[in-house]
Amino acid sequence: MKAVICTKYGPPDVLRLEEVEKPTPGDNEVLIRIYATSVTAGDVRIRGFDVPFLFWIPFRITLGFRRPKKPILGVELAGEVELVGKKVTRYKVGDQIFGAPPWLSFGTYAEYACLPEAGILSTIPHNMSYEEAAPVPFMGIGALYFLRKGNIRKGQKVLIYGASGAVGTYAVQLAKYFGAEVTGVCSTGNIDMVKSLGADKVIDYTKEDFAKKREKYDVIFDTVGKGSFSGSIKSLKKNGVYLQANPGLSQMIRGIWTSVTTGKKVIGGTASASEQDLIFMKEVIEAGKLKTVIDKRFSLDQIVDAHRYVDQGHKKGNVVITVEHLNKTGLNN
Repeated sequence: MKAVICTKYGPPDVLRLEEVEKPTPGDNEVLIRIYATSVTAGDVRIRGFDVPFLFWIPFRITLGFRRPKKPILGVELAGEVELVGKKVTRYKVGDQIFGAPPWLSFGTYAEYACLPEAGILSTIPHNMSYEEAAPVPFMGIGALYFLRKGNIRKGQKVLIYGASGAVGTYAVQLAKYFGAEVTGVCSTGNIDMVKSLGADKVIDYTKEDFAKKREKYDVIFDTVGKGSFSGSIKSLKKNGVYLQANPGLSQMIRGIWTSVTTGKKVIGGTASASEQDLIFMKEVIEAGKLKTVIDKRFSLDQIVDAHRYVDQGHKKGNVVITVEHLNKTGLNN
């Protein structure tokens, strides 16, 4: 099968499309013929080994010293079940499914991947295409994870910083689903899109600073790690929660101190996911309350261009990789 290999840490050019051995499912796994995956900010950071200096050694030990131990990157997929292990009971050949590999396993930049039946896996929502479904198991669930950590409730005022990004677009819609009054923060060109997702108010950060307004929020969710820490804390209500999907080292330290010394709570770190989370997302999608925003689509052999685009840091929603399966005659098999 064809797969994208990360040959070493570095710029997008370190990615190579190569022929590798097709995986074989274990007794409790399903072999998935991948039709779509995505390029996340996390993929880009791992490829470039963009981590704080103090975490350099532990991350090298965990991920690999010269290149990722798992050289096929990618953290989410949508496709069709091609083969099932002998102990699999919930899925059958031909099922259309979407999911994510176990933590730090990666492997979706390829034509095929094996996932555990009991992992982050479910059938695709009936009202979504493969391309629309692929970003949900990681980016969508990431938004869900943090909003739940913030104990989001009906009637709260919630501000989403980076509302036009991959996590942000899901966060706006989920916050509305939970009954919050949502303010999105984005650039001028993304205002209409964020409004279309249900945001009650949208602030253009190129023209005004939300922290200089008198508005106070129950929850502020920085989905991109670019918001002002002090400004966000200042804009929280007395017992408000500041959520950080991508905090830097200094923000982590300040977050701990703020949580200890004030009534305000700062929550950061890495999102976790479960099968139940994916099923919840599927139900919300099928109810017509959540959709995937796709900025650009690239083919698997355009993965370098896709990473270059995401590196720029201006994508709207998700960047999707479509995977075509071609036989020797060039026809879909």
